[in-house]
Amino acid sequence: MTELAVDVQGLRKRYGDLTAVDGLDLRIRPGEVVGLLGPNGAGKSTTVEILQGHRSRDDGTVRVLGADPATAGRRWRSRIGVVWQDESAPAELTVRETVEHFARYYPSPRDPGDVISLVGLDRKAGSRVKELSGGQRRRLDVALGVIGSPELLLLDEPTTGFDPAARRQFRELVRLLAQEGTTIVLTTHYLEEAEALAGRIVVIAAGRVVAEGQPAALRERFGTEATVAWTEPDGSPRSERTATPTRTVAGLIGRFDGEIPGLRVTRPTLEDIYLRLTGQAADR
Repeated sequence: MTELAVDVQGLRKRYGDLTAVDGLDLRIRPGEVVGLLGPNGAGKSTTVEILQGHRSRDDGTVRVLGADPATAGRRWRSRIGVVWQDESAPAELTVRETVEHFARYYPSPRDPGDVISLVGLDRKAGSRVKELSGGQRRRLDVALGVIGSPELLLLDEPTTGFDPAARRQFRELVRLLAQEGTTIVLTTHYLEEAEALAGRIVVIAAGRVVAEGQPAALRERFGTEATVAWTEPDGSPRSERTATPTRTVAGLIGRFDGEIPGLRVTRPTLEDIYLRLTGQAADR
């Protein structure tokens, strides 16, 4: 059986009286693209930092690419790519100088020119980092994360500040890396992005995994109730949540002579399901 790229069991991390990660389990197969979703403070970033060996843990077992991140050495670290939430590029270097400089840290880096092109910074290759816009600096962060040809790429809110064109180009890059066999862990607040890129979604709340599966499977499991909405003869709007919308509509047909005014039947979106699972859904 192929060894897991990420194998986390019973992970815990506390900051004083605050428990950021509370018994989290996570298993990721080589070559998977997994989206970690959860509200601010759910424990996503802390988990990613522990996976990369940047932060210690209080309890649990963690194996990443066959090693414990807490004790793994330089060779192991060269197999991991990270896109941090915070910028990491020196301000005075040009884009080309920065990517070429970081490439020297890895035994088998990608071609710097190719990487600059992949993230859409060709025209800015000679510009100093301090002259870039926020979105362009974020593109550079992505370039530095992939320059080492990582086996595992950890992306922590990578598209913050991206315009639609940059976000589209980023998605194409992730798909390319996935086709090459790179294992990718993506934390994001963009539900559409997670659904477009991730083969599996893991929803985290209060430091624990509350649901996981393919986007379609999550819809089928947690989105069974539909909402039937219509307008009463007196003009007042009505709606009803039901697991049997066809039966509800059939009952309405018996009450109305002809068309049912304002009839709408809607299924929960992935965002609706996410908000419900993380306790953020408003009662309706």
